[in-house]
Amino acid sequence: QDDHKPILTHLTWSLLAVAFLASFGSSMLYGFNLAVVNSPAEYIKAFYNETLTERHHWIPDEHFLTILYSLTVSIFAIGGMTGALLVGKLVTKYGRKGTLVRSTVLVFIGGSLMGFSRWFRNPFMVIAGRYITGVHSGISLSVVPMYLGEIAPKNLRGFLGLVPSIHICLGVFSAQVLGLSELLGKEEHWPLLLSLVLFPTLVQLMLLPWFPESPRYLLIEKGNVHATVSALKCFRKKGNIQAEVEEMQEEQRSLSSIKTLSVRRLLMDRSVRWQVLTIVVVNIGMQLSGIDAIWFYTNEIFKNAGIPEPHIQYTTVGTGAVEVLAGMLGCFTIERVGRRPLIIGGFLFMGLCCAGITVSVLLQAQFPFMSYISVGCVVGIIAGFCIGPAGVPFLITAELFKQSHRPSAYTVAGCLNWLSNFTIGFVFPFLEDATGPYCYLIFCAICWGVAAYTIWVIPETKNKTFLEISQMFAAKSSVQKEEPTPNSHLKLALMNGYGSLRLHDEK
Repeated sequence: QDDHKPILTHLTWSLLAVAFLASFGSSMLYGFNLAVVNSPAEYIKAFYNETLTERHHWIPDEHFLTILYSLTVSIFAIGGMTGALLVGKLVTKYGRKGTLVRSTVLVFIGGSLMGFSRWFRNPFMVIAGRYITGVHSGISLSVVPMYLGEIAPKNLRGFLGLVPSIHICLGVFSAQVLGLSELLGKEEHWPLLLSLVLFPTLVQLMLLPWFPESPRYLLIEKGNVHATVSALKCFRKKGNIQAEVEEMQEEQRSLSSIKTLSVRRLLMDRSVRWQVLTIVVVNIGMQLSGIDAIWFYTNEIFKNAGIPEPHIQYTTVGTGAVEVLAGMLGCFTIERVGRRPLIIGGFLFMGLCCAGITVSVLLQAQFPFMSYISVGCVVGIIAGFCIGPAGVPFLITAELFKQSHRPSAYTVAGCLNWLSNFTIGFVFPFLEDATGPYCYLIFCAICWGVAAYTIWVIPETKNKTFLEISQMFAAKSSVQKEEPTPNSHLKLALMNGYGSLRLHDEK
């Protein structure tokens, strides 16, 4: 049977609107904040220099200013880590949509602090603003894919799950474009550039509350059948809502506890050890793949390749456009090719390009044309990342766990993601000093390691219900927590002498 025909019949305007609003007001800000401090770096340092001299009658040296600027960049990741730790508690108490709507207050506080920092001549308002917007990004980076994964029908979960990653790429791209010297990349405009995050959040705050909460949260955690049916009626066209409610009730019956598991209990639960290991590998691999090093130091790489200084900002915008196109390609192909090919292909290609950077930099002295190969490899790493590894880890974190385990799984995934992000931003300059161009071979090994893990361990989750996916992993763990029910199309097969579950689609 062809799973692609029903896609358009299941895609309703309300699903699209929620995917757009949740991503536009949350995920896009994460991408924007990642890239926005690059172009006004010198102006921010100059502002720190002026204000510290005025207020404390002390002239800071270049080294201190660099540390202060590095703190401005990296405190965003510390905020993100704080936000990720709060996710489990927030989504259980306020729901998925409720958490997104309530967390917008953080953007208004953080954006205002950054916007008025020059007015009040206070450099610490910029740092505090970065931290608070980081907390918001830490929450939303986990909650948006969780919400979209739960409201989507199973054959659209991949498509809707990658909408946030397109918006992250759009955020990076818009920060690069707006940071051009012809637009807001001027000295007088940098506070405005940093505070632009307020506008997308305002749009989200005005429109998202009109849409329903996640039906799975309403039924499985709140036990409210009436609200679940009305939410499904909003998100689905006229269809068999009853079948979907029954599938959720079946998952509810299979849960040992309706209460959300704590992170400690999740890590101790042997029945999900392969799922936990999988999210650890893909989330750490996603950040340690070298993508952050490339994003933080693109300008330097282009400068070394011999691109003239004034043209570098346009080259950077070009890489931003490549990100958006690659992200869209991943989003529109995921339901056709599945999750595994996007992760495996993305990481293999990134590993190849990382090795390419090492080779081209080493041979640059003998063969000048190699500098263009290194630029091509940078673009290749970015494209390979945005096609799959950028968004699929967040999507499969929703898919690999059932309702009771999902919030804690997102807490673990989010914390690892932000911790790795912070580590690479901090360690990369020292790593590059110590190993030179060979540092990209470390990234190459990580990328290929994650691809190998995916090939051997991660099953294809395309078009499967959450219960079917957890049954696939139950076989790996040799722990069968749920009994297969007659209507879940699961049959027990004998493989290598062990009872394991094999899925049979009923034709």
